[in-house]
Amino acid sequence: MAKNTITLNNGVEMPALGLGVFQTPPDVTTAAVAEALRVGYRHVDTAAAYGNEREVGEGIRRSGLARDEVFVETKIWITDYGYDATLHAFDKSAGKLGLDQLDLLLLHQPLPTAFDRTLDAYRALEKLLADGKVRAIGVSNFMPEYLDHLLKETSIVPAVNQIEVHPYFQQTALQRVHAEHGIVSQAWSPIGGITSYGSGEKSTFDDPTLLEIAGQHGKSAAQVMLRWHLQEGRSAIPKSTKPTRIAENFDVFDFELTAAQLAAINALDTGVRGGPEPANITLENYGIDIPEA
Repeated sequence: MAKNTITLNNGVEMPALGLGVFQTPPDVTTAAVAEALRVGYRHVDTAAAYGNEREVGEGIRRSGLARDEVFVETKIWITDYGYDATLHAFDKSAGKLGLDQLDLLLLHQPLPTAFDRTLDAYRALEKLLADGKVRAIGVSNFMPEYLDHLLKETSIVPAVNQIEVHPYFQQTALQRVHAEHGIVSQAWSPIGGITSYGSGEKSTFDDPTLLEIAGQHGKSAAQVMLRWHLQEGRSAIPKSTKPTRIAENFDVFDFELTAAQLAAINALDTGVRGGPEPANITLENYGIDIPEA
C-alpha cells in the first residue's frame, strides 16, 4: 500500500498528500485550510506569490492542532532571489504565517536569465536550514538542466522538486533525475485541473480510461489520479475550496490500483505542459513585489 508519509532525503517525514492553495482567494483560504485539517490533512502548501500565507496561518491556528502536527510548506518568489533578499523573504513568509519555523521552503521557479541570483537564493535556504529556521529545503519547476547546475554549485541536494505532474503530463525524464538524487517529486495540478481551463482539448476528469478505473473501485477520476501519485511514490497537493471535494481528495487510502491500472494511466502521457515553460519565467514577465509581513 502507498504510505501516508514520505521520508525526505534528510530524514524529515512529510505527509504525502497536502492541500494546495494556488489561486485560492484570501477570503476563502482560512476556511479551506481549517476544513482540510478537520478531515485529516496534515500538510498545507502555499507560496509568497499566492498572496494568502496570512490566511493559511489563520486556518492552521483555527484548527486547534499543535504546531508539530501540521507540515507547512511555502515558496520564495523570483523577485526575492539573492542571498540577503531570500533571507528576508523567509522573514516575510514566516511573519505572515505566524510561525517561527517552516517545514519545507522552496524556490518557486528557476530564474534562467539570472541563475546566479537563483543560486544565491538557494544558498540562503541552506543557511536557513543550518540555522533551524526550516526543516527541509527544495525547489519548484526546475528542469533537468537547472537541477544539474544547482547540484554542481551548492552543497545540499533539494529534498523536493514541485513540478506539474498529472496523467497527461508526466515529466518522466525529470522524475528519473529526481530518483537518482533522492529528490521527492511533488505534483502540482496533480489531478490535471490545469487541463480543465484554458484551451485544453480534453480534461483528465472526463478521460475514459480514468473513468473506467474509477468505476472499478467505486471512486472518482480525481481519487484514482491521487492514488496513482501515491503508489508511484510522489507527493501530491490537490487544491479545492469546496468541503465535499476537500474530503473526497483525501479519501484515497482505502483502495489500491493494480499494476495494469497504473500502466494504463502511465500510457495517457501527452507530453503537453499546461503551465508556463520554466525557461520563459523572467523578472520582466513575472516580477511581482511581495509585501512585508
